[in-house]
Amino acid sequence: MSGAAPDTRLRRRLAERARERRPALIAYLTQADPSPEATIDLCERVAAAGADAIELGVPFSDPNADGVVIQAAMQRALTRGGGLASALEGVRALRGRGCDVPIVLFGYYNPIFVRGVERFAGDAAAAGVDAVLTVDLPIDELDELAGPLAAAGIDVVPLVAPTTGADRLTALGRLDVPFVYYISMTGVTGAHFRGATAADRVDAVRAAARAPVAVGFGIKTPADAAAVARVADGVVVGSAIVERIAAAASPAAACDAVGGFIADLRRALDGD
Repeated sequence: MSGAAPDTRLRRRLAERARERRPALIAYLTQADPSPEATIDLCERVAAAGADAIELGVPFSDPNADGVVIQAAMQRALTRGGGLASALEGVRALRGRGCDVPIVLFGYYNPIFVRGVERFAGDAAAAGVDAVLTVDLPIDELDELAGPLAAAGIDVVPLVAPTTGADRLTALGRLDVPFVYYISMTGVTGAHFRGATAADRVDAVRAAARAPVAVGFGIKTPADAAAVARVADGVVVGSAIVERIAAAASPAAACDAVGGFIADLRRALDGD
């Protein structure tokens, strides 16, 4: 992909963290869990508590890359009106409230394909989306999405696994991405953290992409996050947040629980 990289909130926020030598904290939320309206409140609370960006999961009927925690969240969200159209409307509403936290729309390619990539790119830009991550679109097939998104001023975020081969790593360099999401282990989301992430692998991904690397999968505690941040530029936390939302007695309680957890993660990453 050629041309100038989009000037997004996401790129600016990550550059700011790099200058400060502080790890970025990226929080995952499933859109419409517990409701479309509550998700907007949760996004605001997460941003206020110290998250640098939000991965907003688009509910999908066959989330085969996700573990049971996020699968259950997506099923709940679908019954409450969640989906691609609702997610875009939610981002639009969040921007209307003046919240400028970077938003990465996170999900599966099928809803985008059904809508049409060009139409989706325009709709996402109008809503205020900064980047898109599709878990089931390989690096060597990202151009069909990256081109229309870049034309609309939106980034793509590639997903890299421990099993990603050297040829696909090499292809990262031509994409000019804001960051790479490196999953620290094979399997589905929600797995248990297995200790320190291999620094040499993170270094190799960073060098190939010429971009920051955020590491996720299995990070459940502030101590886990701090351990990952020793080798990565950012940390992604998902299932541990979704679990707190599911356990909360009300949307307000979910905001309090998640806000407190994000604040704890932020303090751990900053060494406080």
